Amino acid sequence: MTPQSLATLHQHLLTALDPAPAETRRLFHGRGRVWPGLEHITVDWMQGVVLVALFREPAEAELAALKQQLLELTRSAQWQGSQAEALLLQHRYSPQSTTEWLLGEPFDSRVIIESGLRYKLDFGRNQNTGLFLDMRLGRDWVRAQARNKRVLNLFAYTCGFSVAAVAGGAEHVVNLDMARPALNRGRENHKLNGHDRIRASFLGHDLFNSWGKVTRSGPYDLIIIDPPSFQKGSFVLDKDYQRVLRRLPQLLEPGGSVLACMNDPAIGQQFLIEQTAREAPQLKFVERLDNPPEFPDISADGGLKALVFTLTP
Repeated sequence: MTPQSLATLHQHLLTALDPAPAETRRLFHGRGRVWPGLEHITVDWMQGVVLVALFREPAEAELAALKQQLLELTRSAQWQGSQAEALLLQHRYSPQSTTEWLLGEPFDSRVIIESGLRYKLDFGRNQNTGLFLDMRLGRDWVRAQARNKRVLNLFAYTCGFSVAAVAGGAEHVVNLDMARPALNRGRENHKLNGHDRIRASFLGHDLFNSWGKVTRSGPYDLIIIDPPSFQKGSFVLDKDYQRVLRRLPQLLEPGGSVLACMNDPAIGQQFLIEQTAREAPQLKFVERLDNPPEFPDISADGGLKALVFTLTP
């Protein structure tokens, strides 16, 4: 991070906060490699909380300069006008992903709004807050598609897709994730939005040991697959995605849809298209969903890939 790149970041944030977004949004996406020297920085607006994440350990002088620049931001008219109350710096490169509160009194969680829906996020305790902001348009797509459908949400995490599906009128959503605390947060998110409890169910299991439970709850009109790129002992994207794909035809209603996602910058969309053609040839590629405009990327394959497939009747 050079003085010039930090000045670029400062100006970008001044513009992004004038005015501040009405809902939760990414303010700066350095990981798209559009701004040289800032490739390891992201900044998110959590409706009163500004969360800065560092994905590479900076030199001591670089870190000091970044903090100085961020504190200067808090003295600007744009910051004051945004009514921001907290500034956090998260060290994502460290094993604990420690978070410093540069401004404001620490708190554990906050409810934010995205596309009119409410989600509870964590600050300072976990590596991730509980909602991946680059998937906003994917959740919007699911909401638009979900009316009267039975939905399977694999690798559900905190059930953002499920909340969107029920808000869109889904008949029922089955959420599966081996992390039970994440599913508990999913239950909270549904409750925050006033959803009927019987319209969503939660399976805290390893998918590869639970195909029977998943099959018994089907067939489904829409299946969402949003796995981690790598999760030690449970999922490796370039090895395990195929195992999921080959099961899809027997889980889907004829004419049903799949939203298959991956977010490894080293693996392009063609990997998923080719693997689907090989493992589940009945599924036809339809389109790739756009990513939110606040996530620019120097490469089309560098960011999130959210691909839609349909099962030919």
